[in-house]
Amino acid sequence: MSEQLACMVGDLKPGSAMLAELTLANGADIPVAIVRSDDGDFYAIDDICTHGEVSLSDGDVEGCFVECWGHGSRFDVRTGEPDELPAITPVKTYPVRVDGERVLVDVDAPKNSQKENA
Repeated sequence: MSEQLACMVGDLKPGSAMLAELTLANGADIPVAIVRSDDGDFYAIDDICTHGEVSLSDGDVEGCFVECWGHGSRFDVRTGEPDELPAITPVKTYPVRVDGERVLVDVDAPKNSQKENA
């Protein structure tokens, strides 16, 4: 597992999100939305909405969902699955581990893969 420091626990209040620029093993940078759900758990998902090139880290967090501010699609941060149209394609989710005050993310081991539109 190639975990990277995404943020510190104190950087995010429950019910909020932030952008982290992380690096894949091949050296490419990837924008990741670090989301802290209302109950305080941390999640990591692709930052870009699969419907319309909008940053999800700028969206509203409610429970375990983040809403895209562009067109209102909502994504479950636990699974990446959209539950509101117009998005139909999930975003990738990544393993997160909290080590003391550090929030670590492994972008080289996505928990799910994006599915193609049917």
